[in-house]
Amino acid sequence: MISIPDALLERLDAQARENRETRSGLLQRLVENELDTAAARQRKEFEDLLGPPIDLEVDAAQMIREDRESH
Repeated sequence: MISIPDALLERLDAQARENRETRSGLLQRLVENELDTAAARQRKEFEDLLGPPIDLEVDAAQMIREDRESH
């Protein structure tokens, strides 16, 4: 069970009515959007620090050979 102040609950219900969805449906959609946004933001922060993800389907031995040849 969660607690929501009455004023916020009124705003929530008004928005749900405007969107023609249930209170539960609106809350579920908002939470999913927030979690997806937070995950995307976190991925971007990691990529900014570490660079883009490495394609793990590449042949590791081939990558090592190419790296050695580049020096």
